[in-house]
Amino acid sequence: MAKTGSGVTTRNENRALTETVRSSGTEGAKDLGEVRDLFDSFKKDTEGRISRVEITARLQQAGITPDDPRIVDAWSSLGVAADDGGRLSLDQFATLCEQNGRLLARAITGELVIPDFPSLIEDITEIYERLLSSKGGEVADYIPQLKRVLPDQFAISVCTVDGQRFSIGDAGVGFCVQSVSKPVNYCLTLEEHGADVVHRHVGREPSGLGFNELSVNSQGLPHNPMINSGAIMSCSLIQRSLDMSDRFDYVADTWRRLSGGNPVGFNNAVYLSERNTADRNFALGYFMSEHGAFPTNTKLIETLEFYFQCCSLELNSSALASVASTLANGGTVPLSGDRVFSTDSVKKCLSLMSSCGMYDYSGEFAFTIGLPAKSGVSGALMLVVPQVMGIAIWSPRLDALGNSVRGIEFCKQLVEKYNFHAYDSLVSGDGEGKRDPRLKKNQSAIEATIRLLWAASKGDLEGVRASLASGVEASSADYDGRTALHLAASEGHLPVVSHLLEHGADVAVTDRWGGTPLADAEKGGHTTVVEVLKRASGALTRVPARTRRPA
Repeated sequence: MAKTGSGVTTRNENRALTETVRSSGTEGAKDLGEVRDLFDSFKKDTEGRISRVEITARLQQAGITPDDPRIVDAWSSLGVAADDGGRLSLDQFATLCEQNGRLLARAITGELVIPDFPSLIEDITEIYERLLSSKGGEVADYIPQLKRVLPDQFAISVCTVDGQRFSIGDAGVGFCVQSVSKPVNYCLTLEEHGADVVHRHVGREPSGLGFNELSVNSQGLPHNPMINSGAIMSCSLIQRSLDMSDRFDYVADTWRRLSGGNPVGFNNAVYLSERNTADRNFALGYFMSEHGAFPTNTKLIETLEFYFQCCSLELNSSALASVASTLANGGTVPLSGDRVFSTDSVKKCLSLMSSCGMYDYSGEFAFTIGLPAKSGVSGALMLVVPQVMGIAIWSPRLDALGNSVRGIEFCKQLVEKYNFHAYDSLVSGDGEGKRDPRLKKNQSAIEATIRLLWAASKGDLEGVRASLASGVEASSADYDGRTALHLAASEGHLPVVSHLLEHGADVAVTDRWGGTPLADAEKGGHTTVVEVLKRASGALTRVPARTRRPA
C-alpha cells in the first residue's frame, strides 16, 4: 500500500478512481488527473481523507450554499456525515465531482459564471447599505392589506445561472408577487398554446398608458401581457379545461418549480382585500368582453378571481431570485436542472419585460438600465441578466409610477458598476470603467496588458494609444517582466517607443533576465531607437527622482 496522509493515495483508491472516470471515454485520463489535483488541494487527515467541512467552505466561497438542493442530494448519495467527522476518500470525492455537471469541480476551480463571487457580494452589500437610509416613496394604499406592510423592509437576493446565491436584508420575509406574476403566466400561455394563438387575444406593444388604464389597442385587444388587462387575458388562457382549484394548483406548482425548492405560499388576506377593491379590474374585464377579446366561453368572474389568486401568491426574495435566474437561464431552473419553460417562450417573455415590464417607467428603464425586469406594487422587482443571473429586490416604498424606489435605485447603481446594460458591449475598451463579473479575478487587467504588449510588438501605434487611454499603465509587464517598451525597442518601432516614453514608460525597467529596453534595441541594431532611449536614460539621471514622471 502506498503512503497516506501526505497527499499520496492508496492503490485501491487509484483503481477505484480510474473506474469512476473511465466512463468518460478519451477524456478519462485527463479527468483522473484533474480530480486528483483537486483532491490534493485539500488538507488530509492521517488516512489520506479530506473534510466535508472544508469542501463546504470552498463551495460557499464560490457562492454554492450548503442548502443548495444539488449539494444536499450529492451528500445524501455519498452518505457522508455533516459534522466534523465527515471525511471523503479520493474515490468518494471523484464521485462527488462527477455529479451535477461537475458543479463541485467547477466551483473550486473558479469556472462558474461569476468566478469572483465574493467581489460581487461585496459590491451588492455596499449598494444595499447605501440605500438603507432611503425613505422616499409610499406603500401601495389601494389594496388595504398591502398598506399595512412595514414600509422600511428591504431585501436583495441573487441567484446566478450556475446557482451561486447571496441574500442580504429581510430576505426571509414573504411578500405577494402581485404584478411579478405576469411574466410567469405569460410563459405558461405560450407553453400551452404557442405565440400565434396567445397573441390573437393580447397585443405585444407598450400601451403608453397607466397599468390599469381602461383601454385596448386598435384590434380591440389588451396592449400587452405585462399590464392588468393583458394579465387577466393570460389567466383566461391557462388550462381552461380544468376546475378553478386545479388551475390555481397548476400555477402554484409552476412557481414552486421555478423557486428551486424555496417555499411558495398564498396570502388569503391579500387575495380577499384585492378582490374587494377590484372595481377597475372588473371594469377592464367587462371592457375586454365588450370588445370580444376573450376566447369563446370564457367565464369572466372566474377568470378575474383566478387573476387575483395569482397576484396573491407569496414568496421571499431568495425564491424570487431563483425564478429570475430561471428566466436568465433560458427556462431551466439552475438549482434543480428542471426545464420549466422553453427557450423560445423565455425569449418572447424577456422581450416584453424589456419593453413593458416596468409600468410607465418601462422606456426610461430600458434606456437607463437596459435589462428585462418586472415590478409589482408589493415592492417586488425581478431583474434578469440573461445568461448570467437573476436578482430580486423587495422594498415596499413605491414611487409615483408604482415601482420600488430602492429597487430602481439599486438597478441604476448596479449597471453603473457592471457592464450589464444590453448595449454595454458596444463600448470599446473597459466599458467606461465598468467591470465584467464573468471574468476571473484580475482577468480584465491581464487581458488589457496583453493587448498593450501585442500592439507594441507589432508597431501598432493606434492600438497602443487605445490601450493607454483605457487606463493600462505604460510599464505594465508580462510574467517575464517584459514591458511594451521592451517589445517595441526590440522590434525597432520608433513611434511606439516615443509614445510610451511620453506616457511615463520606465526606460530603466528590467525583465526577469536583467534585460532593459535599451539592451534590446542595441541587440536588434535599431540605432535610432537606441539614441532615443539613451537620451531618455540621460534625462532621468539629470532630473531629481521626486520630479520624474511616474511609470
